[in-house]
Amino acid sequence: MNTRQRLSVVMITKNEAELIPECLASVSWAYEIVVLDSGSTDQTVEIARQAGAKVFQSTQWPGFGPQRQQAQQYASGDMILMIDADERVTPELRQSIETLLSQPPQEHQVYSMARSNWFLGRYMRHSGWYPDRVTRLYPASFTYNSHLVHESLEHPGATVIRLTGDLQHLTCRDLHHFQQKQLAYANAWAQQRARQGRRCGLFSVYSHTVAAWLKTALLRAGFLDGHQGWILALVNAQYTFNKYAILWALTRTK
Repeated sequence: MNTRQRLSVVMITKNEAELIPECLASVSWAYEIVVLDSGSTDQTVEIARQAGAKVFQSTQWPGFGPQRQQAQQYASGDMILMIDADERVTPELRQSIETLLSQPPQEHQVYSMARSNWFLGRYMRHSGWYPDRVTRLYPASFTYNSHLVHESLEHPGATVIRLTGDLQHLTCRDLHHFQQKQLAYANAWAQQRARQGRRCGLFSVYSHTVAAWLKTALLRAGFLDGHQGWILALVNAQYTFNKYAILWALTRTK
């Protein structure tokens, strides 16, 4: 009797034609691949369909958390692997997942994996960017929260089991594009906090910015990542400044 659990790989996309082929190839062994696209104007949808993925499209953008919730609703597998187009499952991680799928299901266990993040020419090993464990593999009974940005899996009462093998993440290949994404994340973060009634003063803007630089460069040993570590410390400080400055401006306007 075959007791192998079925794995649904779930992705949300928009204009990922350059990155998605390698991502899809790294999970081609899954039971199914589900892609929810939010208005790509490049070849993302066609590439995903040619790779055998089940592609769905959405004209609305409710935020990252709700979008992942909607994408998961199209999945029919026993287990969910939530990944992004700029991520790749390594052979070692695949072996860990395949071994798990061959075992009886555990309804109260979710699974984390180390994420290896690429930044301007190297995989970072410090700076708070490694092992950067993320909980992405879980029974279909769990789902993501509704956060507009920095969303995460809701798994109350579940035990988190660590898998071996890395999830490669092509975080930043182009600094300009990366900065644009960071600014969009910062704005979504600030909008969400403002709706929750959160406020901040100018001192918080500056203190959080300085703390972000110190945490990345020194406390998390970013200096050991060479030039990229120092640049990342500044990028993190800038991102933090943008978050709190936008929140400050929103509350001032209101």
